[in-house]
Amino acid sequence: MQAGKRVVWLLSLLSVVVLLPGCASQSPRAQYAAGGIGPLPPVPENPDNRYTPERVALGKALFFDNRISKNGDMNCSTCHLPQSGWTVPAPFSPANEGFVERRNPPTLINVGYNKALIWDGRAPSLEKQAVGSTKNPVHKGQNIDKLMTIFKQDPKIVELFEKAYGTEPNARDYGRAIAVFQRHTLITGDSDFDRFMKGDSSALSASAQRGMQLFTGRAGCVACHNGPNFTDSDFHNIGLKRNSRFDEPEFQHILQFDAKRKGLENWQEMSDDPGRYLVTHKLEDWKKFKTPTLRNLADTAPYMHDGRYATLDEVIEHYNRGGDGTRNQDPRIRPLNLSDGEKADLKAFLLSLWGPLPEI
Repeated sequence: MQAGKRVVWLLSLLSVVVLLPGCASQSPRAQYAAGGIGPLPPVPENPDNRYTPERVALGKALFFDNRISKNGDMNCSTCHLPQSGWTVPAPFSPANEGFVERRNPPTLINVGYNKALIWDGRAPSLEKQAVGSTKNPVHKGQNIDKLMTIFKQDPKIVELFEKAYGTEPNARDYGRAIAVFQRHTLITGDSDFDRFMKGDSSALSASAQRGMQLFTGRAGCVACHNGPNFTDSDFHNIGLKRNSRFDEPEFQHILQFDAKRKGLENWQEMSDDPGRYLVTHKLEDWKKFKTPTLRNLADTAPYMHDGRYATLDEVIEHYNRGGDGTRNQDPRIRPLNLSDGEKADLKAFLLSLWGPLPEI
């Protein structure tokens, strides 16, 4: 065999070994190639809204400003608390006066890497999401034109807009500034997992290494939680039964209110959160929700789109039993039959994804 052909043959053989799930000779670092999991690369930049310190400063000021809400008592951090993993330690998000929320606010940790925003993917970008949340009657309920008028009367805010974008306060740059702040600031540092993948063999415990093999192998978690941020940015129905809280009148109201806002013809019949179906109106998207990041799970409890699980143990048990067997459940959600030791190993790996966040 010629030398060049021999090299190609060896490389092909190695690629097969790396990608075979459950291969006995497969190391955790080799499995990294299968799901693309590994250290975070530099955050992708929006070429139409590039990072500058001045834009971060403006975005930070706006993020924590109560004037962005109709009643002057809420800001972005109301639902995304820095001290609580940039979410809230409660099942449901706070809501504007007269409403309740029926979802847990997604963490903003590493949000700049996300391609899907909000649980049902209704926001196409961080820039649009910031403006949409401000205007949304359930969230802040603020009139965006009125808000800009208020900001134009504030010399400090006017100065920040001028330094950041060379403009007076306006809705477009308002959303852009908040997006830059989130995209380029709320990024995790090295986790134990990251250090292990960079070559520090002592960074992960033996239990966490076994958990990583389960994650990328028999448990199948990597099918959806892949890439450096542990999300495929797609939407899945993971087999969660209807939340019993939705029987309460105020939750019935918000479910129907949002269904009407999103143009569903059968909005008056809505008694459950339909997830992605709200956006696409396609039955195959019924109760599909975006795949969340798994980084910093220790900070972001409770879990799932409606915060129904208080602990990681409950989350692992959900997948271990194969979900609740609901309509349109993803066929990949099936009983795993993990032992107690394997559940502990999987949890150890998930907790190894914690990385320090910059202080705000």
